[in-house]
Amino acid sequence: MKVCLPAIEGHVPSEMVRTLSAFLDFCYHARRNSLNESVLGSLEHALECFHHHRCIFQETGIREHGSKGFSLPRQHSMMHYRHLIQEFGAPNGLCSSITESKHIKAVKKPWRRSNRFEALGQMLVTNQRLDKLAAARVDFQSRRMLDGSVLSAAMRDVELWYGEHDDTGEDSDNIDDDEIQAADDGPRVLNHVRLAKMPGILQPTICLILSSHCVFYSAKHSY
Repeated sequence: MKVCLPAIEGHVPSEMVRTLSAFLDFCYHARRNSLNESVLGSLEHALECFHHHRCIFQETGIREHGSKGFSLPRQHSMMHYRHLIQEFGAPNGLCSSITESKHIKAVKKPWRRSNRFEALGQMLVTNQRLDKLAAARVDFQSRRMLDGSVLSAAMRDVELWYGEHDDTGEDSDNIDDDEIQAADDGPRVLNHVRLAKMPGILQPTICLILSSHCVFYSAKHSY
């Protein structure tokens, strides 16, 4: 309001300035975090001023005369704001362009995942599965199943198992430093991979996975 109105003042008819001023008043009232009856009255007054002064766009020929001149969906939705606020509460900055962002998530991305042939059914299945995954994630988080990682969970299970099956009866305070040093040596995970210091040329091999066995055939053999 502090930038737009001074910028157009003197360059357009004064009725247009009043129209934009009333529209901005309506927007600022609608974006409040909380609205009472006084604010709703100001909201309705700003809407009436906007409808009264916007006729200047028809008089100057910018818009057509008649009801078709202002048949714009977003301007029409302004008439329902007060009733919807009373029914559902303050919009709190909700933008009407949110439908465009939902369209990208619900239509465009599922369309790109489909094979383009009778894609509607594939898109519906994709949205259903994404909703189920989101619901499952919320359920898992409420059960604290996503805390940590698989490795940390395995290490925690191992520590619990060793704690339950400790039959030595020795006090942990009686362990000397040599035993602690010996226990600290080695990798800190269940499995580890050690790579060569320098890259080398390996003979090409083919790995065929049959059930749970791996059979390696040399590339020198004929097939």
